[in-house]
Amino acid sequence: MSLAFQGMLAGMALAFAGYFGGFGAFLLVAALGAIGYAVGLWWERGGRPDDVPGMFSRGRR
Repeated sequence: MSLAFQGMLAGMALAFAGYFGGFGAFLLVAALGAIGYAVGLWWERGGRPDDVPGMFSRGRR
């Protein structure tokens, strides 16, 4: 699936959320989409579920 098509789908989802749910729903969909994008990018670059606990424990020494 091309990036342009994925962007179009994301824009349509945001438009539906904004139209039917208002600005709060628009912000929620945008935030969850950004989190999903970040997790997908991390996964594609070789992230593993075993890395998650280490990400939170390293900064708390």
